[in-house]
Amino acid sequence: MSHFIRSVSLLLLFASAASAQERLGLDQIGEIVRLSDPQISPDGRSVAVIVSRADFEENRRDIELVLVDVATGEQKVMTRRSVAQPNWSPSGSTLAFLSPVEGRRQLFVLPVDGGEATQITDAPTGVTSYSWRPDGSALAYLSEEEPEMREGAERHNSSFEADVNYLLTEAPRSRHLWLAPAGGGEAERLTSGEWSVGSALADGRSIAPSWSPDGQAIAFAQQPEPGPRHIYDNSIRILDAATGAIRPLNSTRHSLRGGAAFSPDGSLVSYTFPHEGDTRFVNEVHIAPVEGGDARSLTHALDRNIRTSRWMPDGRSLLILANDTTTAGLWIQPLEGSARRIDTGSAVPSSGLSISRSGQIAMLASEPNRPTELYAQSGPGGEFERLTDFNAHIAALDLGHRESIQWRGADDFDMDGVLTYPPGYQPGQPYPLVLLIHGGPRGTSTVAFSARAQWLASHGWVVFEPNYRGGDGRGTAFQAAIWNDAGEGPGRDVMSGVDLLIERGIADPDRMAVSGWSYGGYMTTWLLGNYPDRWRAGVAGAPVTDHIDQYVLSDINAPVRTYYGGSPFTDPDRLRAFREQAPITYAVHIEAPTLILCNTGDQRVPITESFILYHVLRDNGVKTQFIAYPVDGHFPADPVHQRDIDRRWAAWLKEHLDDNTP
Repeated sequence: MSHFIRSVSLLLLFASAASAQERLGLDQIGEIVRLSDPQISPDGRSVAVIVSRADFEENRRDIELVLVDVATGEQKVMTRRSVAQPNWSPSGSTLAFLSPVEGRRQLFVLPVDGGEATQITDAPTGVTSYSWRPDGSALAYLSEEEPEMREGAERHNSSFEADVNYLLTEAPRSRHLWLAPAGGGEAERLTSGEWSVGSALADGRSIAPSWSPDGQAIAFAQQPEPGPRHIYDNSIRILDAATGAIRPLNSTRHSLRGGAAFSPDGSLVSYTFPHEGDTRFVNEVHIAPVEGGDARSLTHALDRNIRTSRWMPDGRSLLILANDTTTAGLWIQPLEGSARRIDTGSAVPSSGLSISRSGQIAMLASEPNRPTELYAQSGPGGEFERLTDFNAHIAALDLGHRESIQWRGADDFDMDGVLTYPPGYQPGQPYPLVLLIHGGPRGTSTVAFSARAQWLASHGWVVFEPNYRGGDGRGTAFQAAIWNDAGEGPGRDVMSGVDLLIERGIADPDRMAVSGWSYGGYMTTWLLGNYPDRWRAGVAGAPVTDHIDQYVLSDINAPVRTYYGGSPFTDPDRLRAFREQAPITYAVHIEAPTLILCNTGDQRVPITESFILYHVLRDNGVKTQFIAYPVDGHFPADPVHQRDIDRRWAAWLKEHLDDNTP
């Protein structure tokens, strides 16, 4: 039975809140200020954060590096260069960051008390990540090898050995470690070879190197070869910065999603590793002695998929970030004993944890009706206070109320999701329902601010964001339950939530639509084909429709082969599972008008999967439209195309969902 609880007084409050306030529209979505990469100063007095605003006329985002005073909230713009990965020097007197020079990111150092930024690297292929040496004298950075130079007629020969990503135009190149003096000067190469410093994710973002406290060694992740097929083959290595000698931390392959990090006293190294070494399971934080020996899990009892971990300055605990049902949580995990949850109030942490030398924490977070802002503790262990109000104009709009719901779902799972009610919601009458399904599938919808959910709710629809098995908010058993059950089980999970909303009189069963991006597009296509009489319309964004295409063409070939236990081409039963669990197998049953959206340069979900869906629908007489964006990436990075997606998404649903349409 459901324990979905709502008080009558709260519902009456929704109705009385309808006023002359302006609702969220496309213009307001475009005005949302984005924050990223917060870095608290060593003394805890200020936080540097990247602030960006959309310029639609030039189709770009204008960036500032802003310094925020923790005590007063006073702000100072440090630079208006396009910056990434800001990082304080150990003394707190300078800030380093990456900024493009002739299309390649280079390292810069900026005095905090005034003056111009100084470029300190001239890496031919650019810098992908870096970290300060503890004494502030130098920075270790990662850079790709230069492409092979061919001579004579062969200089016109651009053939290469292909890897897993169908969009590649050259072979993956190794990343290696270099050392740059903080005051500028010639960089020193620290590593070389056909192997590569590992990447944290399939999109190739590098794991930053970690210095030992004495500045004599660097911990890093190593892949046997470059390229995304080896992202599960990482192992941790320790580099002697003076001699160049490299040794393994231990003999374990680590399947890293986060980098190795020295403890403050230099005796331990932390890293993430899936429970029992199985990539189906949650990532746990492990620690191992620097001198070698067995590692052990710190977060096994927490049973949450660890997204971020940071050593606390005392060296006796780590700060942990993980999704937890319909929110995200921070925990202090000691080296011995149970994790302790940190109270963040109504703020839902999102990313960018940073810790001062005394233990103050800064973070980015949002609230259900307030987009992301900067939060920090005034002192170690203190309450979190919101330091910025960049998005006050959005919080002042007439937004829909967001709340978490829970119920007992299919296969006896405890389920949860998030509802966004339309502004002026009147309890006691059913509303059109729009499903907005998260991707991943290792993701979670939380009560944090969602511009898209609010935008759809502003049209008078209830928006439901269900969390299905495979998501990372309910521990190992829930996350692993999607293994070899990519569609049917998660589909039952979602529909159990839909049926609950109908039973409660919230959703109108005759006016429902389903939508999502990436694996949310997978679930959209699956539900349209397996429950064809339930839907008025669908929006499938970058939809995963065929895991064989995904396995063969995508840059996440390595994770996809784990969904079913291996390659589809080495076992007839496994090939059958790939086919039976592909939404495209059931797409011939789709009846609802369906909008398809995808980037032409999507390396994660190849546009081929959208083309297949489009032809199935068109050939079977289903109303469809296929919009392609001629840009790279899994989702458009530029504001104009992002706005176009939101516009088309809502317009398609309005055309087919509202009562004034057939």
